[in-house]
Amino acid sequence: MEILEIQVINEKDTENIRNCYTGLTKKLIEKNLTITTMESCTAGQIISLITDTEGSSAVVKGAFVTYCNIAKILNGVPKEIIDEYGVYSPQTAEKMAESCRNFYNADISVGVTGTLGNIDPNNNDSIVGEVYFAINFRGDTSIFKIIMQPQKNRLFAKLAIADKIQEKINVLINQV
Repeated sequence: MEILEIQVINEKDTENIRNCYTGLTKKLIEKNLTITTMESCTAGQIISLITDTEGSSAVVKGAFVTYCNIAKILNGVPKEIIDEYGVYSPQTAEKMAESCRNFYNADISVGVTGTLGNIDPNNNDSIVGEVYFAINFRGDTSIFKIIMQPQKNRLFAKLAIADKIQEKINVLINQV
């Protein structure tokens, strides 16, 4: 598992992140690669950034926003994984990516879980600024941990995470 650090981002960074997603979406379209996400702490931000580019319906299969534990379970993450490893774990992120990939039969899937603001009183594995994400590309999964500095607001935090995810997706699809 690769560990990534995120420093504080600013307004200019958010514009750059949006531009990177435009490039990612165009590359997905060009390579005819489909994508799906199961997002918790990013609450759909990743799939939203992808769909900001015209033509994205050719590659976006659908997505899940699974903000609470029961939503993850209802959408294919085994309860036993959450019980054993915690909802904020690499194992849960991996199962999130696997579940949405299987549901939509996409080439690429992303699962992301973590704590952006306050400690989650419902889950004792909540650590502010700690996020796990998994990218499943045609059956092979890569897992990452993010350690994030406090951001200006929740949107900036989501965009900062989304930026790291698009970087890693780009690495994978550039090999195709």
